[in-house]
Amino acid sequence: MSATRYRRFLKLCEEWPRDESKKGRDLGTFLRQRVALAFREGENTQLSDPEKCDQMYESLARINTNIYRERFPRTRDTSFTGVTVEECRMLLATGSMQQMDEEKKGLWKTLTERFSTKPEDVTPEKVPENK
Repeated sequence: MSATRYRRFLKLCEEWPRDESKKGRDLGTFLRQRVALAFREGENTQLSDPEKCDQMYESLARINTNIYRERFPRTRDTSFTGVTVEECRMLLATGSMQQMDEEKKGLWKTLTERFSTKPEDVTPEKVPENK
């Protein structure tokens, strides 16, 4: 039975798309890595929890076949923000994410420099004493 499970997961991995724009964050690549870890001995792997394995497969298969997208069709091709699927893909691409991280670092560095250095020419004001 383990051999059948293994083959089902292999077929799922073959069908699952990879998004090359998400290097290191792609769900398809992550899925392939997890299957390789779970089935280290291929068809001869002894699973500790076959029922959990079957549930995981069924869940992933439903996602892969877009069963929920078909069951619950969207009325629009945008999210509540008005961003389209293609615009969202562009924003979440690894290159865009790295660029945003660099911009954040630039802003963070600017803020830390602005607030961590003490101006040399400013002297503390004398506070009048209350009499």
